[in-house]
Amino acid sequence: MADAARTHSERTKVLSSGAMKRTEAPRTNSRSYASRTEASGGPVQAAGRDQTGPKPTDTVTPSISEILAYQRDVLERSILFFDTMRRRANNMLEHERAGLPPLLNFKYETLLDARQFERPVNYALLRITEVGNDCWDDCVDLTKPPVIVIDPRAGHGPGIGGFKRDSEVGIALHTGHAVYYVVFFPEPCKGQTLGDVIKALGRFVADVKERHDGKTPVLYGNCQGGWAAALVAADCEERVGAAVLNGSPLSYWAGEPGINPMRIMGGFVGGVWLTHFLADLNQDRFDGAWLVQNFETLKPGNALFEKYANLFTKIDTEADRFLDFERWWNGFYRLSGEEIVSIVENLFIGNRLEEGKVTLDAHCDVDLRRIKAPLVIFASYGDNITPPHQALGWIPAVYKDTDDLKAAGQRIVYLTNPQVGHLGIFVSASVARFEHRAILENLAEIETLRPGLYEMKIDNPTGDPDCERHQYSVHFEPRKIEDIRFEYPSRAFERVRLASEFNEHLYRTFMSPWVRAMSNPWTASGLQWLHPMRTSRYVFSEAFVPWMLPFAVLADAVSRNRKALSDENPLIAQERRLISQIAAFWEATRKIRDAAQERTFTTMYGA
Repeated sequence: MADAARTHSERTKVLSSGAMKRTEAPRTNSRSYASRTEASGGPVQAAGRDQTGPKPTDTVTPSISEILAYQRDVLERSILFFDTMRRRANNMLEHERAGLPPLLNFKYETLLDARQFERPVNYALLRITEVGNDCWDDCVDLTKPPVIVIDPRAGHGPGIGGFKRDSEVGIALHTGHAVYYVVFFPEPCKGQTLGDVIKALGRFVADVKERHDGKTPVLYGNCQGGWAAALVAADCEERVGAAVLNGSPLSYWAGEPGINPMRIMGGFVGGVWLTHFLADLNQDRFDGAWLVQNFETLKPGNALFEKYANLFTKIDTEADRFLDFERWWNGFYRLSGEEIVSIVENLFIGNRLEEGKVTLDAHCDVDLRRIKAPLVIFASYGDNITPPHQALGWIPAVYKDTDDLKAAGQRIVYLTNPQVGHLGIFVSASVARFEHRAILENLAEIETLRPGLYEMKIDNPTGDPDCERHQYSVHFEPRKIEDIRFEYPSRAFERVRLASEFNEHLYRTFMSPWVRAMSNPWTASGLQWLHPMRTSRYVFSEAFVPWMLPFAVLADAVSRNRKALSDENPLIAQERRLISQIAAFWEATRKIRDAAQERTFTTMYGA
């Protein structure tokens, strides 16, 4: 494969040519487990990194008192750790019993419920009404365009864009924009399709525009919500303002070999038929737990070891953050069978969006060239789910060169972060307070740019994400489409698409009717409850395992008299080193696995 043969410097030649530059140090960090945010566990820092204590070459013999103190500390941390796991399981059960409501950290009111539309879908439009002690009137400047945040529907529930006060929602309100939020419900409406969802989002946009006297709203799409925002902008070209796409894949075959393995996964299962099969087993509903499990397999070391090691080593300070994030990460929603099959078939395996071949209904094919509102694309090189290749690679496919882009009257602005992980684009407080604030505070200038491609550069001499507006500057450097043209083995992926279409036709014709006939509510419920993503969490709840209950009493006693051991203890330093070595083993194993998958993919489908 040509991509696999290229050297590191050749793969990133475009970065050194002036567009999307990044330093060597951030690139190294983005590929390590020291990244603050990883796909499989959220904003966590690898345990054992940047710890004080003796170096591996030091030989320090601990005293008896230090050994005893360390044993006590390990026992106390173990009790608190298992109690935290118990609380996570209980939080998960409590959240499900409450109906999996959106985890927004803001007060809101429901404006439109799309379940009542003529073509019902499980979406709703919310208006953020209060921020702490400040009400809507205290925050909003009506001269500024409203912002509609669209969260990803990728297995989890809504709320990641407003998960914390220092978030996209909080920053948008802080900068004076009225904020509306698109949420969805755990269960899809019967027979809802991708086209129905996009039409419902279009009605939400029209409603917000009417509430603000015709002022076009800004669409803020996160991950899968980003391509949904692009579809809405293409379908409702006259009703939207700028669209901000954060970590959003639009070019699904692009990526670096061995770095972005998710793009080749469809080739190993024969395409979309397996997704269809899982939806049929669950009575035409696709369990989002399968999608979350896919994310965790990208970084198995983090999902199975590091985030728990980080919790164990920092149990006194990390427990609340861990529980807050896990409440969202383990809230699994479902999609309709027809909807998920259409998404996988047209986007992730078919890559039809950049080709203008995604059909929303019998009368409408999506053409990204129809988008006339400015596009702002925010991507990160620490993102192994949606790398810049997938966020930007569609542009050369839609516009043959820079002159073509200018002739179409379009303005596309992109900015990149050198190291933050996928979820950090939406979750990281520092990213929200800096990059997202810079985007929102410069929307008016973006609207006035001449047609073309630009890279957004933010100069912040203070290095403080909370700096005042006058302390940082933003400028837009013109770029050429040739600067963001990423090569990939398109013929191999076209063979995957053909194989997927063939297998799906066979399954839909001969197997699907039988699978649907054998499925019933009992089997569907059993498959959900027994899914590994649920059982691995539930097993720590006293509702399933009664002997977990004593940990609540023990943890309370430990917390009252807890005295954390200092990092000066030599055994603590040895523990951190051991954790670091285990993490390195997991990382090496992952790299070997990903390289083997790339070679197998090339063998199966050619270069």
